[in-house]
Amino acid sequence: MKASVRRSEILQELAEAGSVTVIDLAERFSVSPMTIRRDLLELERAALVRRVHGGAVAGRGRSYEPPLLLRTSENADIKRRIGALAASLIAEGDSVALDTGSTCLEVACNLRGRRNLTVLTPGFRIAETLIDEPDIRLILTGGIVRPGEASLIGELARHAFQELSVDRLVLAVGGVDAAFGLSEYNWDDVLVKQAMIRSAKEVILVADSRKFDQIAFARIAGLEAVAMLVTDQEPGEPLRAALKSAGVKTLIAPAAS
Repeated sequence: MKASVRRSEILQELAEAGSVTVIDLAERFSVSPMTIRRDLLELERAALVRRVHGGAVAGRGRSYEPPLLLRTSENADIKRRIGALAASLIAEGDSVALDTGSTCLEVACNLRGRRNLTVLTPGFRIAETLIDEPDIRLILTGGIVRPGEASLIGELARHAFQELSVDRLVLAVGGVDAAFGLSEYNWDDVLVKQAMIRSAKEVILVADSRKFDQIAFARIAGLEAVAMLVTDQEPGEPLRAALKSAGVKTLIAPAAS
């Protein structure tokens, strides 16, 4: 198992249990306690955990944004399924605003080979995925680069969406909550996402079920801003009722055969 995958699973266990021990993790992953200690040290350096005697406890706050590299390795199969379903909702001739993030990157992968599309994005990795597609007109927003995220923020990025109107927006968020609505970790990202929402005739939210009932640092919009939610399983209550009341259609990505 790659270290990045193991560390992602350690974070998942911390999110569920609140604490982990070196001995339990070493047994679970069939590695030495020294390897686990190195994992915990690296996670602590990234401000993901706080090491304590014999293990670690969760170290995330609402303003903490997990690194893109780590997010990409989390729930990879689920994100691929969500990405494929969301991409199927985009029709030939559409203009599409494609948000940044690991799930939106899967949407971009499923747009390869499509014809007569215009894609506007603030994401470098999405642009790299589509840059050689001859029948996709690709537009980067411009703006200030966020290191590590390879995304564009700032007034130039916002201005691009203020001056253009797109058929569909594929939006990613940090959390989806019945009362708080859509939220994100970084305020600069929120400002760009709000401009993206205003530019779109229809908003397609892509979010795996781990985002449900979660509140990140800054609010983007209410649930009523979304037309469709593409996810891996039905939300529980009260989120399900809130989505229905807001007129959001929920689409469940089929399990891999």
